[in-house]
Amino acid sequence: MSTTLLGSALPRRLASIPIAALFGLTLAISPMSTPTADAAVTAVVGMRALHVAASELGVPYRYGGTTPRTGFDCSSLTQYSYARVGKRLPRTAQQQYNATIHLSRGAARPGDLVFFYSGHSIYHAGVYAGNGYMYAAPHTGAHVMKERIWSSQVYYSRVR
Repeated sequence: MSTTLLGSALPRRLASIPIAALFGLTLAISPMSTPTADAAVTAVVGMRALHVAASELGVPYRYGGTTPRTGFDCSSLTQYSYARVGKRLPRTAQQQYNATIHLSRGAARPGDLVFFYSGHSIYHAGVYAGNGYMYAAPHTGAHVMKERIWSSQVYYSRVR
């Protein structure tokens, strides 16, 4: 027995179409009405993450550090900033790049992520602040800072 819509409410031809088929047709016609699991964060969420990163200015760089108390490395700063606004990111810069939506430089907005690469490897990450700047935990001996994006070998991405 197939599931159909009420025959009395529809013309005879449509009454024999399964509900699932009509639902699929609805999704094809109006995809915006369906939830999107891989949707990018809104600009507001990105800005909130940016403000979290900015609030950590001065925290010392520490390889493997993951909190303001223990210090941050580059990817833990991006991970922490997004965790504070309810979004989960993987731990390493490469994993974060793989888990995000890749953008052109022109599409990047404050709060997106910046990834530095060499060859096929991602080796550094930061939170894009706009106008060629980012917040990052740059290297041993440094602190979280706002700095100019210093390389042309960068990718931009948006958190899902």
